[in-house]
Amino acid sequence: MTRPEASSLVSRRPAASVIAECLRVQSTVPPNTAVQRFFGVSPLGRDAEPWYVGALGELQVARRLEALGPEWVVLHSVPVGTGSSDLDHVVIGRAGVFTINTKHHRGQPVWVGAKRILVNGQRTDHLRNAAYEAKRAAKLLSAATGTPLEVTPIIAIVGAKRMTVRQRPADVVVLRESNLVRWLRRRRAVLTPEQVRHLAAVAARPEAWGRMAQAEPVDHAAFDRLRGAITSAQHRRTGWVLAGLAGLILAAIAGFPAWSDAVGALIAG
Repeated sequence: MTRPEASSLVSRRPAASVIAECLRVQSTVPPNTAVQRFFGVSPLGRDAEPWYVGALGELQVARRLEALGPEWVVLHSVPVGTGSSDLDHVVIGRAGVFTINTKHHRGQPVWVGAKRILVNGQRTDHLRNAAYEAKRAAKLLSAATGTPLEVTPIIAIVGAKRMTVRQRPADVVVLRESNLVRWLRRRRAVLTPEQVRHLAAVAARPEAWGRMAQAEPVDHAAFDRLRGAITSAQHRRTGWVLAGLAGLILAAIAGFPAWSDAVGALIAG
């Protein structure tokens, strides 16, 4: 994908803001003991889990967006204003400008209606928040470029058990993340290549989003170590479960002499 030159936001990695918060919350969690590690207890704290899951969702969407062609520009975790707000992804191409709000609802049913999105039957603010982000982005970029701009809000759903679309919202696009790139590629062109390059150069500057300086660096290596430790714990728990099942099967076989003789014959060849 095209990268505007000499800009501080260009190199900002996906999920940077969420990863920073995950690590901040996780820093208060005591490390696992040797016994906990032996039995595969997850090192992830309960309060850090939502941030961790959110980071995985943004990373997944970022990987999908890598498939866009070189005429597209993608910025990740764009800090907005002077607070902690950020835009998960900003996509700029011939088809226009898009803000993508990632929602990771792994294993949960998602229901989409014209006015609301339900997750596990519970109402969410997803549509309202996504629409607000796009309007805010349009206002800031219009001011920075001196040209009125429209920004299309997208909600990318990650990991849902199933997604039922009763009626599509009028002002917000709701997609599974697996359909995101295909949907973007099918949009008609509304910008020239020169306009795309200019917009990308402006959007990559922190001041265009009301930031006076680049956001603090994020320790992505620490997040990778945490992710590795969580994965290792999951594998260890799986190993214990399989070992327990094997023990139950052997115990059951031992309780039936005929089965035991048959297994012994098979082992003997």
